[in-house]
Amino acid sequence: MKVITNHQSDRSAAWDFWTRMFMTASALMTLSLTGCTALLSPIDSIPASRVPAQFLAEPQANKVPIDAARLRQPKPEFYTLDSEDVLGIFIEGILGGIDEAPPVQIPLPNSDLPPAVGFPVPIRDDGTISLPLVEPIPVRGLTIQQAEALISRAFLDGPKPFLKKENRIIVTLFRERTHRVFVIRQDNSFAQRGNQFQGVGQRAAVADRSDQSSRGFVLQLAAYKNDVLNALAETGGLPGVNAKAQIRILRGDRLDIARRDAQLAEFYRTNSAEKFPYGVIPSVPDSTNSITIPMRLAPGEVPAFRPEDIILRDGDIVYVDSRETDVYYTQGLLRGGEFPLPRDYDLDVLAAVSLAGTNVGATQQTGSILSGGGAQTPPTELIVLRRLPGNRQLSIRVDLNEAINDPRQRILVKAGDTLTLRFKPQEELINFATATFFTFGVRQLFQ
Repeated sequence: MKVITNHQSDRSAAWDFWTRMFMTASALMTLSLTGCTALLSPIDSIPASRVPAQFLAEPQANKVPIDAARLRQPKPEFYTLDSEDVLGIFIEGILGGIDEAPPVQIPLPNSDLPPAVGFPVPIRDDGTISLPLVEPIPVRGLTIQQAEALISRAFLDGPKPFLKKENRIIVTLFRERTHRVFVIRQDNSFAQRGNQFQGVGQRAAVADRSDQSSRGFVLQLAAYKNDVLNALAETGGLPGVNAKAQIRILRGDRLDIARRDAQLAEFYRTNSAEKFPYGVIPSVPDSTNSITIPMRLAPGEVPAFRPEDIILRDGDIVYVDSRETDVYYTQGLLRGGEFPLPRDYDLDVLAAVSLAGTNVGATQQTGSILSGGGAQTPPTELIVLRRLPGNRQLSIRVDLNEAINDPRQRILVKAGDTLTLRFKPQEELINFATATFFTFGVRQLFQ
């Protein structure tokens, strides 16, 4: 019979104690090294299915492009004269010799007007034209035919007629009046360097931005072509995917600098940065001076802007804003980076995780801690950090397994969201147990 001495028993108990201590320390080290944040660093969050509607992203997939015809003013049947129009006038014997061929004026390049006949006579600011021998003739609001009839009466029907009835009088439109309009486009900020927004699936550690993203244009839009559609057509077309789906118009004729400065000072005095998302105070709202034209509408939605709102006047400024800040961020067990959001369709959390380089439901995660630790259970807890006004944030918890079958879990990603992929506590314990077994259990079996 083998006798176990007290000395041997003490050595065995000490060995068991230090073995347990070593395994406990190894377990804690394994938990810390493998990103076991659910147990060590819990996050106070609410389930995605219980998020109030006002904190959810607005769906974009069901919206359709606005009818481009709404951005163009209708062309009247007859051209109506106004200040800065230039008429071509031939009055035989007064503006032109007897039996003399009237001069023909070739229109300016890119003009739709036919060649004009006669001498150029501008319409003055008061809406009148000045001709020899007669008082100024008011022609504002008249058509070409009406102006010709009025000029004929002035020279033929007065107390002392200046012409005979057989003398020719010809009135044509020599040059249309124009409106000076400014267009500022910022929709090529990503297109210049890599076309980041052209493919949303492209991954970028940091979105490539360019300081030379804005383009400015000064346009001279002819009468009845001074609308938003013509301004966009002459500067590159409708806003692309790099631009916000809207156009802003700042009215130059109603721009009161002193009033806006006073409004600006009052706005910043009563509003602090903490009241706005990301701490960025927006521009001072001014409904009387600024108009927003949406480029996409829900089916059946009637635009809120009026037909006259798309008509541009002298000094108006048309803005096409960039979508440079419409991005979301990834961290945790996702590959860290900054990713552009699509403009015209919806991106839910499952798609966002997929774009970040993680396959939901895979048994092995390359590029993460699961590739070498022996763990078989992938992470399925996604925390969406969403910024709120007042320098606050909302933590939304998404179960990726449930999100596959439950549409309420597949919330849409908003600009500025931060997506953090984590293990659930039970997943961390399973992975720890598996790693511990393969680290210590197998070795003990062979001892």
